Amino acid sequence: MSGDPVFLEFGRRPDEPGAIVRPGARREYPPGVLDRLTADAGEIVARYPQARSALLPLLHLTQAEDGCITPAGIAFCAGILDLTAAEVMAVATFYSMYRRTPTGDHLVGVCTNTLCAVMGGDALLSKVEDKLGIPPDETTADGAFSLERIECNAACDFAPVMMVNWEFFADQTPASARRMVDDLRAGRPVTPTRGATLCTFRETARILAGFPDPRPGANDFAPGEPTLTGLRSARERGMRVPTAPGGPRPRPDEEA
Repeated sequence: MSGDPVFLEFGRRPDEPGAIVRPGARREYPPGVLDRLTADAGEIVARYPQARSALLPLLHLTQAEDGCITPAGIAFCAGILDLTAAEVMAVATFYSMYRRTPTGDHLVGVCTNTLCAVMGGDALLSKVEDKLGIPPDETTADGAFSLERIECNAACDFAPVMMVNWEFFADQTPASARRMVDDLRAGRPVTPTRGATLCTFRETARILAGFPDPRPGANDFAPGEPTLTGLRSARERGMRVPTAPGGPRPRPDEEA
């Protein structure tokens, strides 16, 4: 083996999204906000047999308050659940839906994974960058939009796919993406491929924390035609879920 030293660099990568502890980040909540969040947290924690199981929705709750994860939010979750700040931070930095930097009213994500890229995802992202005037992981000066490059949304049969505040937009083109940005900037209602009219990023975060979604049509959706086409084709060909040796037969609803 070579006797040359090996250099291991620790710490945040240069291309990693912003740190949670940063200048200007909220470090504590004022009494009125703290009382309101504590009441909401009590409702969330009561849903779980073990309090620490409520960590993910509590992080969404603090993100709804601050627009991203902050030291104040980390400390709040740790105090409610009797965890250390390090334990909460480890979870908050593991999942990409917890934002580390202040996020605009509309978080626009463009998928550039394999099939979306083949269907024009990279070109779509480039056009959205030009339209918003920002690269991925940045927010517009007016705080209206943030942009990110997103991983697969498990919607490859609708590629290329965009998401706004994690709502799904299928079969996108540069023209449709530009129209959507124009409509959002003008305050016109925008409805995703399935579900209700878009709300803000913070409102979405509160819904993800487990509070009621008041938007009409929020739970109205159905599988799209490309998905149903694949299902019909599998059934016509007699395709079935493989059975492990010695394992139980799949239920009828598990078969293709």
